[in-house]
Amino acid sequence: MIITDWVHTLAGSFILLSLALGVPASPVFQSQYWLYLTAFVGLNLFQYGFSRFCPLAIMLKALGVPDKRV
Repeated sequence: MIITDWVHTLAGSFILLSLALGVPASPVFQSQYWLYLTAFVGLNLFQYGFSRFCPLAIMLKALGVPDKRV
């Protein structure tokens, strides 16, 4: 997997997890404050579309994840 694959996978996972923990109808509901994480991830994805700046991509690159398919 390359960096963009990891970014999409992790962003989707964070959104689903925070929705599960933040929506009162969920069986694993904890607090509605978890919805702030959903908004944060969504805003980061939105701004990435315009600026191509992604903090997670920088961290993944530092960890040695390839940015292009071989």
